Amino acid sequence: MATTIPTRGAHTPPPGDASSSDDKRRTWRRRLWRFDDLASPYAYIAPFFLVFGAFGLYPLLYTGWIALHRVELTSLDQSQWVGWDNFAKILQDSEFWTAVSNTFVIGVISTVPQLLVALGLAHLLNYKLRASTFWRTVILTPYATSVATAALVFALVFRADGGLINWVLHFVGFHNIDWGNGEWTSKIAISVIVIWRWTGYNTLIYLAAMQAVPTDLYEAAAIDGANRWQQFRKVTIPSLRPTILFTIIISTIGSMQLFGEPLLLQGGTLGAIGGNEHQYETLSIYLYNYGWKLGHLGPAAAVAWAMLVLLLLIALINWIVGRFLHKSAA
Repeated sequence: MATTIPTRGAHTPPPGDASSSDDKRRTWRRRLWRFDDLASPYAYIAPFFLVFGAFGLYPLLYTGWIALHRVELTSLDQSQWVGWDNFAKILQDSEFWTAVSNTFVIGVISTVPQLLVALGLAHLLNYKLRASTFWRTVILTPYATSVATAALVFALVFRADGGLINWVLHFVGFHNIDWGNGEWTSKIAISVIVIWRWTGYNTLIYLAAMQAVPTDLYEAAAIDGANRWQQFRKVTIPSLRPTILFTIIISTIGSMQLFGEPLLLQGGTLGAIGGNEHQYETLSIYLYNYGWKLGHLGPAAAVAWAMLVLLLLIALINWIVGRFLHKSAA
């Protein structure tokens, strides 16, 4: 009796068949596509984190390490662990608290007028004007000017002898004012430089936010009988609340880092110490004195971390106030 050899089913390909290799390729492609979907977003944002890690996170951590050691500018390869002594040293220094007070005062008297003027200018530019691009460029021109150029020009404007401001005040009947050596006049002079340089920048930010407000809101307000001033208060300001909070935080950070303006207020003669009596010494100038003039990098790094803590506290206060205003408006 003849034996029959069992045959394979038509649905099962023999070993080495082309359809089997095709299935393997399709499986491999599906795995690659799945991996691509999962990994591509991380690959796209990886350059930012690499740059931030190299130029942001690492310097921050290294500064924290220096703040806990005694490191001198003349012997960078030598360090000694001192713990929190550098922080205790600056916190017990009355000059540090003078710098904190000066930074806060200059920040307030420069930020508040600056943002108010920027808001008003943005409201004017929001209307249809002839040559609107030209006016926007003119407003942004001070921001494009370097800090050194602006500070040196205003140093001549605020000179006690022969300055433009005193020359104008002389015709009004006032005596010459020693702007750089006065307690409040020096702060006002620095604030004027900051206001002149940053108002245009904030104006364009407010203008962009105003142009994003739906026109239906203004039309509905006009139908209800609201004039332009009422529309500005009831429609524009509430719509710009997140943008206003953003500019407050950015301006606060800029005020905390104020360096070039006080350094060059008197032509660089007394700016490195913040005036003859430290009347306009900011935290950045205080850090500069410790790190580069005295060469004590440990306390200078401690000042940098103190500035970071102050910024975080101010940002937290701004966030709490913003949430309170949002809830009260709702």
